[in-house]
Amino acid sequence: MKVEKQSFGVIDGNEVLLFDLKNDNGTTVKITNIGATITSIETHDKNGNVGQIVLGFDDPRTYLSQEYLNAGFYFGATVGRYANRIQKGQFSLDGKVYNLEINNGPNHLHGGINSFNTKFWSADVFENADRVGVKMSYTSAHMENGYPGELKVSVVFTLTQENELLINYQANTDRKTILNLTNHSYFNLHGNGDILNTNIIMQASKYTPKDETNIPTGELATVKGTPLDFTIEHKIGERVHFFEDGYDHNYIIDGVQGQLRKAAFASDEESGRTLEFSTTEPGFQFYTAYWLNGKFGRGEQKFISYAGFCFEAQHYPDSPNKPEFPSVVLSPKETYTQTTIYKFGLM
Repeated sequence: MKVEKQSFGVIDGNEVLLFDLKNDNGTTVKITNIGATITSIETHDKNGNVGQIVLGFDDPRTYLSQEYLNAGFYFGATVGRYANRIQKGQFSLDGKVYNLEINNGPNHLHGGINSFNTKFWSADVFENADRVGVKMSYTSAHMENGYPGELKVSVVFTLTQENELLINYQANTDRKTILNLTNHSYFNLHGNGDILNTNIIMQASKYTPKDETNIPTGELATVKGTPLDFTIEHKIGERVHFFEDGYDHNYIIDGVQGQLRKAAFASDEESGRTLEFSTTEPGFQFYTAYWLNGKFGRGEQKFISYAGFCFEAQHYPDSPNKPEFPSVVLSPKETYTQTTIYKFGLM
């Protein structure tokens, strides 16, 4: 197992770095210090061929292009301070109202356009006999993008010999704030084309219904009898067209919040690849990338509508404005932690 580092020059005094994590099975994960972003994951298919299974760019500098940032796709990025949406970009904390950037219809999304995904994170690599990785760290200033508190965040990416990618988050603040972190990788187990033939099964019997602007109503509803029910395996394409813009829904994971548990499993029959997704978070966003339009790609591949799917571990959207949802408040005496695991395999 090993870690290799590449340099792509300097931007505004910051060196652009790309780290290659490789295990002895031929699995490779690439991560850049721009946004603590997963740019590439390569695994074997059932025929022994190595192929790309996430959307992203070979040149990390592309993640800072204004055209890409304005598109709001967040390929593989560490998203914060608040993953998903906050209604009207506003929340209250101890009686004080905080206003955030409106960047998704009438709402705030993923911390804003120039949020954690555009920052240069410091990086420290480690190598062991059975695992390798990189620890990314960033300090977000008080009131950066409208959020209170100086926040110190670390994200540790670890690749194991068992083809697991572990993502461990930790954060501390010097004053009360809100926090909801995720990784926004788009997976395509086939390696190209769309993901409509991907099989999905979830350990999620409930979801949070939403209004026309994608803000939860506050209800916790059963998936049973709806096109959202993946408690029994279905292909993504079987029922995706019940929704005008595909799947973009927050699922509530069965079991005890805070405990690491399986949330979903995906498989592609043609390639034989599988993906097992586990997390300590209470929910995850299942997103099928309807809005990709072919403007971006890697090599000759264009990222078209339904070119990838996301399992985004998270607290529920708009939780700061929904006291009935699990709290996203972080106080100075507390430490935020999260563990999410993506395990790659074969059928």
